[in-house]
Amino acid sequence: MKKQLTFFIILIASTMASMTTNAASQQQMRFHCDKDTTAINKLLKKGIACNKRTAPELVLFYAHQLLGTPYVAHTLEDKQEWLTINIDELDCTTFVETLYALTKTTLNGRYSWRDYANNLENLRYRNGTINGYASRLHYISDWAIDNIARGNLVEVTKDMPGCKNMTKTINFMTTHRNSYAQLQDSTTYNKVRNVEIGYRNHKIYYIKKELLNQKNVKNALKDGDIVGIVTKIDGLDVVHMGIITKDEKGDNFLLDASMNGGKVQIEQENLYDYMRHSKNAQGLRVFRIRQ
Repeated sequence: MKKQLTFFIILIASTMASMTTNAASQQQMRFHCDKDTTAINKLLKKGIACNKRTAPELVLFYAHQLLGTPYVAHTLEDKQEWLTINIDELDCTTFVETLYALTKTTLNGRYSWRDYANNLENLRYRNGTINGYASRLHYISDWAIDNIARGNLVEVTKDMPGCKNMTKTINFMTTHRNSYAQLQDSTTYNKVRNVEIGYRNHKIYYIKKELLNQKNVKNALKDGDIVGIVTKIDGLDVVHMGIITKDEKGDNFLLDASMNGGKVQIEQENLYDYMRHSKNAQGLRVFRIRQ
């Protein structure tokens, strides 16, 4: 029988005035277990002690610390939108979010879970502030535009060899309303639909998967790059995320929270073969953390 998860609800009050943003300090935060804050603090101390100074180095360092973490989907979902903090169970998106929050906190010379929570909220939500389900940046195109505008990320896809573009309407959530419990509420549904209206005929840049074995494309991808897999599925832009890790020969591999593997892992096939065997994959978008 599958063990039922227990979530601990902690009210973060205004006494936490030392936090760099105050949105989550006045709302409820949800942790997977009562050891999460200690585990995050320990990870951050390791990050500071590792003497790595750049975002890509830290992304890769923390990714290796999380190898073997179980893959669990839908950990953010509940009747209420919480700032959910869960480093014990990760899906592809929460894995990338976790790496960002750990890396950004370390670059700032901080080692407290409170600073980690700030950075997590700042990446996950529109304008960096949690304000209900519709404030979460559900689509990667929306996530990218919002975070690039606020200086959290840069997208380097257009600078990559073999970059192409396509136009696509992003509306998967509202066209599959019955798959999302939160969208049964009309107000929330309308808020999400209003976001989607901004992504009608949206231009998406990507590296075609057929080109990922070319030397210039392989060399342009760097250790620690955050990548999103662009999909053929109607209404969706990106279907999976992970980071790039290179082997001793300079070949690229995807390090991700894998649903098929059931954990955070380095995929066995190189990136070109992994993408080639993915029926719905069209190519990659590439992001880097701004320092």
